[in-house]
Amino acid sequence: MNHRNRLIERTRLDIERLERKERKPATWAGMLFYGGTLGLLFTVPLVAGAYLGRWLDTLVPGYSVRWTLSLILLGIAVGIYNVLHFLRGKT
Repeated sequence: MNHRNRLIERTRLDIERLERKERKPATWAGMLFYGGTLGLLFTVPLVAGAYLGRWLDTLVPGYSVRWTLSLILLGIAVGIYNVLHFLRGKT
């Protein structure tokens, strides 16, 4: 079998596999995994920003939440970007 025939056969098998997958409904485990991934993509930057901001605020004498709020907002922005980037890659 030459390379062209092998490529055509592999492509045909990939198309059949994708068509079977489209007919099959999503499982609850798959949906749970997908939702958990989206949650982590959003919350990890948010929590990291909060902890880093709080640590930076403790280095400054007196009461300040300037770094905490700034890095929480940055974490939200990064989390939204992560989720949108992940969703665009999946469609």
